[in-house]
Amino acid sequence: MNESRSIRVIIADDQKLVRAGFAMVIGSQPDMEVVGQVSDGAQAVALAESLHPDVVLMDVRMPGMDGIEATSRITSLSAAPGDATVSAESADDRPTRVIILTTFDLDEYVMAAINAGASGFLLKDTEPETLLSSIRTVFQGNAIIAPSATKRLIEKMMQDGYAQHGSLTGDVARSGAVYGSAVGVSGGAAGNGAGSMTGIPSPAGAASDGSNTSRPAYTDPELDLLTDREREVLVEIAHGLSNQEIADKLFISLPTVKTHVAHILAKINARDRVQAVVFAYDNGLV
Repeated sequence: MNESRSIRVIIADDQKLVRAGFAMVIGSQPDMEVVGQVSDGAQAVALAESLHPDVVLMDVRMPGMDGIEATSRITSLSAAPGDATVSAESADDRPTRVIILTTFDLDEYVMAAINAGASGFLLKDTEPETLLSSIRTVFQGNAIIAPSATKRLIEKMMQDGYAQHGSLTGDVARSGAVYGSAVGVSGGAAGNGAGSMTGIPSPAGAASDGSNTSRPAYTDPELDLLTDREREVLVEIAHGLSNQEIADKLFISLPTVKTHVAHILAKINARDRVQAVVFAYDNGLV
């Protein structure tokens, strides 16, 4: 594959003006191109199947097939390198990734988007720079999610009992949806983060200093692979701190934090920071 090629994007929204606005922003970038625009979910699925774009910007509420159902169908499609409609330059095995864009920051949309296999969830009032960075982040195999949505996702996992949320995590892993930091587009280890998650409730057994006084009977063997510093960083990730906040708290540089985060995700086989948070709670680190 030629990594220098443009990121090919489809825009699915039932409002023509919204589509035109997104297309203008994306079209201004030398590394991106809009290859199609559609007004409903069924058209989005059909166009994604024929063009095999890299990223689909998907509205939730559209006539006929909604964005969630369309996302589920698109993420289940396999890239077809031999398809005649795809040039040799763009043909590869990279799956089409979907970013849900909606005016409505509702819990049911977030959870549905995750289960449908979306790689991102943003509000339509997102800044253009954030939208563009998000497209690049998702294209690279990471993921993004609106700050408030990530915070509530973790809160819901705590309320439901994170240990009982394995089915959700499994669905996310199977679907290929990976969610990054709770702030901005700081997906995976790369992001800096402009803010942090606050107000995440502590699970039963958590001490006032954040440590878990009731240790689990079983811990994942991957936990032993982490260095003391990596455990420190993982605990701060679980507390909702951004990379910059971790750097400030632990008196280390931002690049060092990014390196630690990358090592942590690799060692515990986590796709993203949300899975790292679940790992930390499952293993009694917080």
